Amino acid sequence: MAVLRRGDTGVAVADIRARLVRLRLIEPDTEASLDAAEYDDAVEQAVRAFQQQRGIPADGICGPQTLRHLDEARWALGDRVLAFTPGHLIGGDDVLDLQQRLTRMGFDCGRPDGIFGPLTDSALREFQRNVGMEPDGTCGFTTYWALERLTRTVGDGDAVSIRERQAMDAMRSGVAGKVIALDPGGADADQRFALAEATIVADVCARVEGRLAALGTQVIYTRTPAPELVGEAARASYANTANADLVLSLHVERVELPGANGFATFYFGEPLGGAQSEGGRLAAEHIQAEVCQRTDLSDCRSHPRTWDLLRLTTMPAVWVEMGYLSHPGDAARLTDPRFRDTLAEAIAVAVTGFFAPAD
Repeated sequence: MAVLRRGDTGVAVADIRARLVRLRLIEPDTEASLDAAEYDDAVEQAVRAFQQQRGIPADGICGPQTLRHLDEARWALGDRVLAFTPGHLIGGDDVLDLQQRLTRMGFDCGRPDGIFGPLTDSALREFQRNVGMEPDGTCGFTTYWALERLTRTVGDGDAVSIRERQAMDAMRSGVAGKVIALDPGGADADQRFALAEATIVADVCARVEGRLAALGTQVIYTRTPAPELVGEAARASYANTANADLVLSLHVERVELPGANGFATFYFGEPLGGAQSEGGRLAAEHIQAEVCQRTDLSDCRSHPRTWDLLRLTTMPAVWVEMGYLSHPGDAARLTDPRFRDTLAEAIAVAVTGFFAPAD
């Protein structure tokens, strides 16, 4: 899938502009032809605004993740027929709306993530049985109007959070026997730091693995630590297939802003409020607190995001940014093996605390 950025022109850019116009993020350009459509400053700023709304990296560039979110944003519930298709899951804002409506009525879709998976299929069939419809798992015209009628009388609830808390209570029986998926962060377009990042992340992963394995956990890797990029969807799928209890995605950041520095954690959630992973938030906050107590890295806190790795995993997942190689202070720390050992110790202690009984 092509990556579109400022300065590009052509039909693909015209399509991006049209999607942004439908979302009311940019004014229509009635004069330019399709071939002459330009990815100018207005498009870049509109893309940034959209990315910020969706909780994905706000770089103003239309890569695969942003294009997928733009496609999902164009669907409203009732625009198309929805159904569970193994191997080709439907995603979109209409699916998210469906999940939220079913959840408010007490049907368990799991975590609303905008992806029509097995839990959504099961919840929809249960809804159809309850209203006397054929439980075919298809949300077409008849099912849509049944939902429309009933959800007008149902208030907002917090059933997802309640279910996640119950699941967390059951999970908090100690770290021994748990399956922890370590996800070594991949390289991006900035090849200057790719090898250094891979080396640092691989070392921290190995140190975390050693500590957790000694406590009786099973540690798996979503990929081999290397400077090559592996898609987030593939890594999330591996963790799901392995039925991991927790995913830790470790990364080293680098940006053009020389002052950017510090340690941050991210979990699945909508930045402007809405669905989020209670388990992911709790694990992220454990890691954030433990690392910032043991090191002098700046505390950049924990934040909800809808990045693919966080969104597509079915278990709690934490994206860990361990510092900035583009910052001299952070770079000096991250290249020190003793500091990396302190980081690994803090992460392992946080994971142990996350799975410890609530009492």
